[in-house]
Amino acid sequence: MPPVIKSFGERIADALVEDGLLTTKQVDDLLELQKKEGTRLLKLVIEKAYVTDQDMAVSMGRVLNTPPVNLPRLTVPADIADLLPRDVAHNYKVVPISRLENRLFLAMADPLNVLAIDDVKRLTKLEIMPLIAPEKAIIDKLNAIDAAKSGSMEDIIMDVQKQNEEDPDADKLEISKESMEEVNLDQLAASSEEAPVIKLANLILVQAIKDRASDIHIEPFEKMVRLRYRVDGSLVDMTPPPKQMQLALASRLKIMSSLDIAERRLPQDGRMRVKVGGKDYDLRVSFLPTVHGEKCVLRVLDKSNLSASIDKLGLDPDTFQQFRSAVDAPHGLILVTGPTGSGKTTTLYSALNELNNPAYNIVTVEDPVEFQVPGINQVPVRKDIGLTFANSLRSILRQDPDIVMIGEIRDTETAEIAVEAALTGHQVLSTMHCNDAPGAIARLDDMGIAPFLISSSVILACAQRLMRRICTHCKEPVTYSAKMYQDLAIDPSIFDGFTLFRGRGCERCKNSGYAGRLAIIEAMTITDEIRKLIIARANTREMGKIAIGQGMRTLRMVALDRAKDGLSTLEQVLVLTSAH
Repeated sequence: MPPVIKSFGERIADALVEDGLLTTKQVDDLLELQKKEGTRLLKLVIEKAYVTDQDMAVSMGRVLNTPPVNLPRLTVPADIADLLPRDVAHNYKVVPISRLENRLFLAMADPLNVLAIDDVKRLTKLEIMPLIAPEKAIIDKLNAIDAAKSGSMEDIIMDVQKQNEEDPDADKLEISKESMEEVNLDQLAASSEEAPVIKLANLILVQAIKDRASDIHIEPFEKMVRLRYRVDGSLVDMTPPPKQMQLALASRLKIMSSLDIAERRLPQDGRMRVKVGGKDYDLRVSFLPTVHGEKCVLRVLDKSNLSASIDKLGLDPDTFQQFRSAVDAPHGLILVTGPTGSGKTTTLYSALNELNNPAYNIVTVEDPVEFQVPGINQVPVRKDIGLTFANSLRSILRQDPDIVMIGEIRDTETAEIAVEAALTGHQVLSTMHCNDAPGAIARLDDMGIAPFLISSSVILACAQRLMRRICTHCKEPVTYSAKMYQDLAIDPSIFDGFTLFRGRGCERCKNSGYAGRLAIIEAMTITDEIRKLIIARANTREMGKIAIGQGMRTLRMVALDRAKDGLSTLEQVLVLTSAH
């Protein structure tokens, strides 16, 4: 009987069994699955997460008689990386590691790729010594090499200045009262694809994500362009890009956002998705025409900021219990209020994440959709074609929803439909712009919603702020002056037995003393007593007093608790909250 010739995948599987990484039963199951799906055996092994990429590489190396290499632990010298063009390295998924005389050690995802070996040999004029490494490790290493080569903002500015020095007439060009239509669009498109512009745009985005910025502001002025990042709620100046790259940079960002580079007189909104450090980030992009050109603001939407459930929002026990009861209610309107950028949408999505299961039909209507979540039907508002909040909501209510999230209640029509939906057995979550929890009731009243409808539909009103967190690397005890307690209108004795802290400022927090933010939430459950006040159109101050008497913790109270816990400072309490 002739010997059974095993496939390459089966030989690797046998090696994994010998190495104790797979069982014979797992191999048999995989072979059965391979017959059904027609998928490569090794791909199935990785998909099932039976072995790690590195273990697979070691076993493959043994079968192929090719040494494995641990790429993440290696530093590739720049002169070695430059031996191979970037496009070739990315195409074949190979990384030059080191050179010894006329031999080049090459990390490869597929050491059997003879074409890759021949091409690299022809380009480098060196003998190739293949090493095996996981494909993901190779891609990560190539991306790291590319990032290191892209240089800093200062390098790009120096390159542009050098070009100007080489062309002495470049700075003498003056454009006087030129209309926007006179710009050559072909030249503009071409300049936005030039290497320095692409590097500059990429660098601005990557640096913002590394600095944990929530927004990027690129602002044109007469003789300069200002670049600022919003980090933990505060705008920070960065090294500005050159003025002469203003148009090309704006065009590059428009191309990345699929916007019209020819339109520079009207506002435009778009979005883009980038990958930094192996993570996907969505960016919401807004262009606004100003006197000296277009101002661009990019909002960084990081899905990792979303909490898997409301118990991970860091709420105090009382507020958590109120929030939990409202989310678990079968119907009713939950309102989260606060200024722009206070984390309202993130809080609502944390609640939706917890409710997200096949038992519920969840639909959202947003302007725009900030976080794309599998399992939730998300509708973006498009005013240009008449798809408003109100129109979308009418259609959504015909879609048999269980839970509806409205990005923001802005007008009477939207408010009426939201209240109606809450009264007809739907759970409705939405945001509003007002200062505190009782203010949400007053806002609905101002919009013309009848008090008896408000009292019957709203089950919870919240106010939210984001408080800056003390940097843990430079945290130190602090003693405050009597003036601070006077400004806060509080008795210093409430801190007896507690140590207050501040951040001294260090390199990690860029000398700000803060790193990161935490949510503080004021939650007012609509009880029978508060319903009576709503129907009687009582003022918000009176409503707030009753709510506090029933256990509501105001933003000021919650913020002071965070200071007692050593998580934030009294300066933040003063800036973010007011005394009721």
